[in-house]
Parts: sequence; structure tokens; C-alpha cells
Amino acid sequence: MFKLHSFFIFGSMLWTQAALADIDLNNLHDDNPAQLKSIPLLQSLQISHAQTQFNAPYVHELKNRYQVRTLFVESQDLPMVDIQLTFNAGSARDEEIAPGLYGIANMAAKLIDEGTEKYTANEIASTFERVGAQFSAGAYRDMFIVKLRVLSDPNKLEPALGMLLEVLNHSTFKKFSIDLVLNNTQVGQKQIQESPGRMMNILFYRALYGKHAYAEPITGTQRSISKITPAQLQQFSDQFLVAQNLNIAITGQLSPKQAQQLSERIAGNLKQGKKALPLAQPVDKSGFDIRHIKFNSSQAHVMMGQLGPTRFDPDRLALEVANQMFGGSGFNSILMKELRVKRGFTYGAYSSFTFSQAPGTFSFSYSTRQDQLLDSIQVAHLALVNFVSQPINQKQLEETKAGMLRAFPNNYSSNANINAQLGSMGFYNQPADYLRNYPKLLEKITVQDVQKALQKNLHPERLTIIVVNDKLDKPALEAVLKQDLNPPAPAYTPSVKPAPKTIIAPLVKEAIDEPVSSPDDAPASI
Repeated sequence: MFKLHSFFIFGSMLWTQAALADIDLNNLHDDNPAQLKSIPLLQSLQISHAQTQFNAPYVHELKNRYQVRTLFVESQDLPMVDIQLTFNAGSARDEEIAPGLYGIANMAAKLIDEGTEKYTANEIASTFERVGAQFSAGAYRDMFIVKLRVLSDPNKLEPALGMLLEVLNHSTFKKFSIDLVLNNTQVGQKQIQESPGRMMNILFYRALYGKHAYAEPITGTQRSISKITPAQLQQFSDQFLVAQNLNIAITGQLSPKQAQQLSERIAGNLKQGKKALPLAQPVDKSGFDIRHIKFNSSQAHVMMGQLGPTRFDPDRLALEVANQMFGGSGFNSILMKELRVKRGFTYGAYSSFTFSQAPGTFSFSYSTRQDQLLDSIQVAHLALVNFVSQPINQKQLEETKAGMLRAFPNNYSSNANINAQLGSMGFYNQPADYLRNYPKLLEKITVQDVQKALQKNLHPERLTIIVVNDKLDKPALEAVLKQDLNPPAPAYTPSVKPAPKTIIAPLVKEAIDEPVSSPDDAPASI
């Protein structure tokens, strides 16, 4: 019934569009007024070019007397307020509580609304539900984020805000709640062992970062979270979930003065504390680092990458453009053309940067048939070598920039999206006018900017390569990679093969520093 209903709706939409294309609404004669009553409605469905143009919202930098950075966007369309509190308290801070205590930030996020000194978990949930508020907390590698969405009506906003502050200041992190999370992670262990993509991602971060704070999964490991105590969670909260380690983002139906008062109430009613210390720098590789995970499958899963720059690097925007060209723009990307369109090695290949407080990552990944593994790796690696060393195509650059500009309004298409942008801008110390200046900054990016950024930051000669499959010939793979760097004369060129008849299942794209909703990211084996 649902499919049939959807079909008629879709068909009616197509008919409406076709009808509008054939009718000149300005030259209809009023021969039968009874039949023309729907014309204004049809006219309202026409979308002008001007309506597709979006302007970035104006961002207020509010003067908070507690010196807590606060960014605010006024939005009078809906009687709602979105609040995001972003603490410098992600999983990178786990070991500042105790060595080997991975997963404490994620555990704190899961348990923060499970009870306080005055209220039970049910009473906390009932308070938010009674006023129609949505509360959530999540852990990233860099950030610990608390969100509240509530109606702007003071009768709804006040009790929701009061409970938010109660939770942040007085969560008790009881032992039985920790045990419940621990029991749930045991279920996730089997899922990890059955997911080559997730095993590959975990090993990639461990191989790339070594002893650095980014090396372990955000959720920690089964062994590490079994050591977490209520006292350690309380220590984490007291040390990191404090006003001076925070920035505030507010979007909604408030005036700037009301938003400033709201931010000062939040900052003034939290423990003041102090800022977290800067993170250490990871140690970069000096050559290829090939790792293998044995997995019985006809498909081989591949990830290649390296350390990248920080979020604060002046080359960041040029590298974002470069990534779209190399592997971030679907069928138009270099990786997709080389691996899928020309040779049929894979269903999809994707690349990405993560930009963090400490140096982040650049990586690309795909899956392929076992018998195509070495050829596919050589093609992908050689594509990177050529992309870094050869001149950038001016036409492709302009098309990529135009596509990024068209997609940019999605970043502020809703109050929730706007507030997420404000939280990120505040955390990474971007100027308040960044959203408005983005089109100009993007327009200024030149071929020379991209080429310089690539040659400075990407190093095809010292990649970390993770392969998940049944069997890997590491010496042969290393020989293939070195051949790409110093091709003999004549250079070996992998044969162009038609797309395989069997359909290769799409690769699950790597989760990049996103909030963790379950403890399933624990490694398969400890």
C-alpha cells in the first residue's frame, strides 16, 4: 500500500511539473472562472532562480562576561532555540585521567543523563519530555558536545535549561550504569569481527598514530572500559566539563541581548575550571607501513593514508578542494574514474581529510576482488602520485569549486545545521564572519594554491596501507608501490579491464570523527 501510494504521489508531481511547463499562466483567458481557482496555487509552485540563492546567516560574536566564546544566529522563523555546548573534552583526553583509560569521554556522554544527586534518569527524561525539549550528549575525538533544543517560550526554556545545568553539574555516574554499558559492548565485539571496514578503520588509526591520543577508538576497548570507575568519570567531568573549557553556540528566536544573557547564565552556573592543555604532536612515518588483517572473504578491503595538517592550517581550504577533485566528488573524482569507470575494479572509491586540533588524516579506501588487489592498489597509488606531482587541471578545479559553492548552503539549511557550524567555528577559533566569507575564500583558490598545498602536505612515498583479506603478499605489494614512485622504462601500466560481471557490494564509508551512538566501535581483539 505504501509503495503504491508513493507511486501516485510521485506521478502527480511529475504531471504538475509537465503541466506547468506547457501552460502560459500569464496568457490564460478568463472564459470559465470556476476552472481557474487553482491557478494561484500552481503559480506558487514555480521556483524562481532568485529563490535558489542563499545568503549565509549573520553571526553575532557575543561579549560574555565570563570570557566564554559565544556565537549566536537570530532566527525568528520558528519559536525554537538550539543550544550547543562544545567542550574540549573528546576521547583525546581519556588518558589524562589515567593511562590506558580509553573510552572515558564516550562513557561520560552515555551516562551523563542517567541520574544526579537529586533526580533519577526517569525524572530527567520526564522533565525534558514535559516541555518538549530534546537533550543529547556525544563524544568526538576532539569534542564533547551537549545539545538542547527547546521552544523559546520561557515556560518551556527555563525548566529545560535548569535540568541541563543540573545534569552537567551533578551527574553521579553510578556503577550499575557503567556495568550496563559494558555488557552492551560485549555484543558489539562480534559485530566488529564481522565488519572488515570497521576493523580496517581501527587498525588504520592505531598504525598511523601509535601512542598518540587519537590512536584508540572513541568508544575505547572492552578491556579499558571495564576499568572505568564512577570516581574517574566524576574526575573527567570536574576537569573538562567546565566553563573555561567550553564554547557556546545558540540559534533561534531570541534577540542578541537575550542570547547573551542565556550564555552568561550557562557559563556562570557551571564550574569555572580551566582550559585543557594543547595535544601532543604525532610522529610521522618515514616510509611505507603495510598492515594486514586476515579475513576470509572473496573481497579485499583497502585503506591508504597518512597524517594530515591540523584544522588551523592555512592550506585547509585548498586541501578540501583537492580532496573533492581526487576522491570526494563521486563519479567525477580521479579515484572513481581510474578504479571504477576505466577498469571496473570497484563499486566505489572515496577519499577524505579529517582536520583536528592535532594533525588529522588523509585517507582513501575501496573494496575489490582478491585477484585484482595488487593491480587496483597500483592504480590508486599511481593516481595519487600523479595528482601530487602533475599540474592541476584548471577546468576540473573550476568545476569542483562551483560544486562546493552550490553545496555550501546545506551547512546552514536549518537551525540545527547552523548551530552545529557555530559550535565548530567556536571550537576551532574561526572568525564569526567565516560563513559569509566562505564563497570569497573559495573563489580565490587557484591552481597554484592547490598544487602547493598538495606537494607540502601529501606524501605518496610514506603511506600507511591497511589490507583486509584472506592472504596478502607484502613484498609484492611493496614492490608495486615503489615502482609507482620510480617507474622503470617503459613504465608498467596495469591493463584496462572491463567492469566485472559480478556486482561488488558498496564500501561502507569510513566514519570520520562523528558522535558515537553505541559502543560498537570497540576493537575486535584486545
